[in-house]
Amino acid sequence: MSKNNSLVFTTDKRLMCPADIHAWLATESHWAKGMPEDLFQTAFENSFCVAALINGRQVGFARLITDYATFAYLADVFVIDKYRRQGIAHGLVRVLMEQPWVDKVRRLMLSTKDAHSIYAQFGFEPVHFPDRIMEILRHHSYIDPNFTP
Repeated sequence: MSKNNSLVFTTDKRLMCPADIHAWLATESHWAKGMPEDLFQTAFENSFCVAALINGRQVGFARLITDYATFAYLADVFVIDKYRRQGIAHGLVRVLMEQPWVDKVRRLMLSTKDAHSIYAQFGFEPVHFPDRIMEILRHHSYIDPNFTP
């Protein structure tokens, strides 16, 4: 956990507010709009998470979906509007990338619509062999029908 004035980054889930995280993702994000709370709770419980707190209030979040050995997927990175452009998203990703076990992970991936420059600072780059990457993309009912990955 690192501290800068009243800003604290933590990986301690007991200090996080899953209800606030879910509320932001389900109403403000373009990738998880309408996500049911129970679905988010399962994702939260099964991920390595980091939160940004200001005076104990949740203002940002990110998580790695991982097996802690060979693969990790960076997901759900956000900072609420009022606190954007202050380096908080960068701090969230930095905390995740500085975890000792992350250096041993062979492949880290993410998908972003508009934050390429933030992730490039940590070494993320376009997929080296895009012809090898495949997916199943299901448009579940909680995803906005206008969603484009």
